[in-house]
Amino acid sequence: MKAFVNLPTENELTFNAEEYSDISEMRSLSELLGPYGMKFLSESLMWHISSQVAELKKLVVDNVEVLTQMRTSFDKPDHMAALFKRLTCAYHVLKRMTIIGVILSFRSLAQEALRDVLSCHIPFLVSSVEDFKDHIPRETDMKVAMNVYELSSAAGLPCEIDPALVVALSSQKSENISPEEEYKIACLLMVFVAVSMPTLASNVMSQYSPAIEGHCNNIHCLAKAINQIAAALFTIHKGSIEDRLKEFLALASSSLLKIGQETDKTTTRNRESVYLLLDMIVQESPFLTMDLLESCFPYVLLRNAYHAVYKQSVSSS
Repeated sequence: MKAFVNLPTENELTFNAEEYSDISEMRSLSELLGPYGMKFLSESLMWHISSQVAELKKLVVDNVEVLTQMRTSFDKPDHMAALFKRLTCAYHVLKRMTIIGVILSFRSLAQEALRDVLSCHIPFLVSSVEDFKDHIPRETDMKVAMNVYELSSAAGLPCEIDPALVVALSSQKSENISPEEEYKIACLLMVFVAVSMPTLASNVMSQYSPAIEGHCNNIHCLAKAINQIAAALFTIHKGSIEDRLKEFLALASSSLLKIGQETDKTTTRNRESVYLLLDMIVQESPFLTMDLLESCFPYVLLRNAYHAVYKQSVSSS
């Protein structure tokens, strides 16, 4: 069962999220709104994501010099540590990316519900659209592929590249910044997220909960945010999505491996829970593979991390 859930807090809650966001409720919403209403809902959600990305780009510009050096120094641990101390607002970058991930997760639920509803009403048409999407040749022109993705998205089908997100982020292009500079900012945004991930381990709320299959502070939503934002940005700037995600994975793996050597328990209290993010990012991505992850990050660490978080959940229950 997929749904948003409330975590227990001291404050009294006005409503239970799971009563409004489970799959049956989302199907009912899809029935009420119809395909055009769901499209409008998606566009509204994308506007919120677009505003978050605009703020993220400002943070990248403020740190552009340091990030440029970090991008090429991930194999120099001492130099990376010195550069990281010069970074500002790493917490805000992860916070905004998490918000984007939560919005995208809600939209994914809504799209899944729309697909279920349309499959009941027009099964032959939905299956034809799905077959069409699944058999686009890799060498297809991107404009043609985006038209197919737009059709698929309207039917509630998940796409490698989200057409609504591409449209929303395309509107951000500034006349004062060259396309090359925009592309560099997009690359450095991925670098910023990758090198900031170790800071999550010190947060007491970063603990992974097997019961809800997620982290208590929603950082599991980073997996969806990283993959979809990267796919949209590098489609807009005509870059290689796969190459940029490989670079992200190398930087994130290198950064997270360093916290394995830390002795301060406060900075590594949820180290194992944060390690799981790498696995989630790869599982979520159509462009990355587990073989690639294992070449950057030992699988034995992931296996031990899963064992540790499940053991911890049993002992605390």
